[in-house]
Amino acid sequence: MAGKFELYKDKSGQFRFRLKAGNGEIIATGESYPAKASAQKGIDSVKRNAGDAEVVDLT
Repeated sequence: MAGKFELYKDKSGQFRFRLKAGNGEIIATGESYPAKASAQKGIDSVKRNAGDAEVVDLT
């Protein structure tokens, strides 16, 4: 099963998103957004930028 983004309202009524792996584990979360459209833009940004993002090992 493929991963999925979930768009939801938090307890304060703000919009957030999370990325879940195929097994249902949350692997990423977005910040709080006042508007649903802004949260969707956050999802779109992750989709656009994550594929070729550099990994920086700070250990």
